[in-house]
Amino acid sequence: MKNDGPGHDGPAHDGPAHDAPDLERLTRRLADTPADFLAEPMIGTRGSVSVAALVNDLLALHGARAGIDILARFEGRDAHADRNRLALAMIAAWLLADEWFRAARLAHAALLAVLDDMVTELAGAGPAHRYVNDGERREELARSVLAAVNLRPRGETPAQANDRLAAISGTARRKLLEASRASEQRARAIREALARKAAEESADKWTRE
Repeated sequence: MKNDGPGHDGPAHDGPAHDAPDLERLTRRLADTPADFLAEPMIGTRGSVSVAALVNDLLALHGARAGIDILARFEGRDAHADRNRLALAMIAAWLLADEWFRAARLAHAALLAVLDDMVTELAGAGPAHRYVNDGERREELARSVLAAVNLRPRGETPAQANDRLAAISGTARRKLLEASRASEQRARAIREALARKAAEESADKWTRE
């Protein structure tokens, strides 16, 4: 396997999307997540796992490395704000340590996008350990990771993969709901503005007469 060295920031993968692994393989790996990856993330003096060190080890496994400023994102400071996100980052790290992902030569930036941006989004939708204990959430996490690195499950077209992720994704449903609410708010604001304008024009006409 060609190695572009630490910090490789090329394409998210070197093969076509249909080279992605069987979805069942990924969900089974999540179901078999070891206890060490389900332990409490270290936040201050509490917890047992340094997530920053775990991320650093994962990047090294993929032939990449990260600076202190990037690893600092995975150091917990506030138990209320950081615990669930860091717990899910540990689970995602276990998934990304699979030999298929290592052979796929994921780019440094793609790995961090999964562990940081994608994990933060999914962590806001539910408890981290649900992505291990619940079958549909395992599928959501596996599909979300593949989508984040521009891949799809084996045997699926892009449309099929997108439709299935949208169907099971709590974050996708939340985005649709938020978009719908925003659209309704804009429509209401337009209606109110038009009503005010009509009232002002009517008042002006009455005054002139």
